[in-house]
Amino acid sequence: MPTFTAPDGTRLAYHASGDGPPLICLPGGPMRDSAYLGTLGGLTAHRRLIRLDLRGTGASEVPTDPASYRCDRLVDDVEALREELGLDRVDLLAHSAGANLAALYTARHPERVARLTLVTPSVYAVGIPISAEDRLEVARLRGSEPWFGPAFAALEEITAGRATPDSWPAIAPFAHARWDETARAFDEADAKEKNAEAATAYAAEGAFDPAATRAALADFRSPVLVLAGEFDISAPPRAMAEYAGLFPNAEFAVQPGAGHMPWLDDAERFVATVSAFTA
Repeated sequence: MPTFTAPDGTRLAYHASGDGPPLICLPGGPMRDSAYLGTLGGLTAHRRLIRLDLRGTGASEVPTDPASYRCDRLVDDVEALREELGLDRVDLLAHSAGANLAALYTARHPERVARLTLVTPSVYAVGIPISAEDRLEVARLRGSEPWFGPAFAALEEITAGRATPDSWPAIAPFAHARWDETARAFDEADAKEKNAEAATAYAAEGAFDPAATRAALADFRSPVLVLAGEFDISAPPRAMAEYAGLFPNAEFAVQPGAGHMPWLDDAERFVATVSAFTA
């Protein structure tokens, strides 16, 4: 497993697999071990995936300064990886919270990004509002599911600001197309694979300046793909369409029947969409 040194001396690891041109992949969580991305549904048949273990996760070292977990400070780690790989420009894919880092990297180093793929992206870095009704409207699409009643009641409590500790696990089925053993195992692994301290620091005060980031992205002319899941309450399609609208050269796609991890819900469709864009 290859490693490299971040500007502050922290040793970082990455994992390379697959055939084809390199595609740097930034995990979500936030601050979850990149292992959960796996092969991204078999995208390795088309691209050489370079999965970065963000500092303090996976095989990467825990930094001396916990404040360096802040999202804007992680931009230097991505740039160090680009330099380590000897690439003048990179194709970049980010999932969920990792999209905040991808947006900040693109805003700071637009000349280094050839193509940008944002998969069910988090919106903190760009300040797009997601209302309670946005989430509830998407959730209602699952009304025929056997687990819907308790899960929807818990989501209503969360969106109304009345969440209890039991509310969050109750809405887990909404993240997946199928609430089966595979989905349960995926969610159970999250707690083990996520660095809780790093996750808390990721969005600390000063991490994001949405107005400045949006202004920078408006000048980013390279191709962008924003991929939403039809059933994703975390990144509802309406908000994802708005995200795509921030860029002058963006494609927007909604994967039918998919939740927050579309490569798990329909690998063939996910790979076809992403590989066609990044070809």
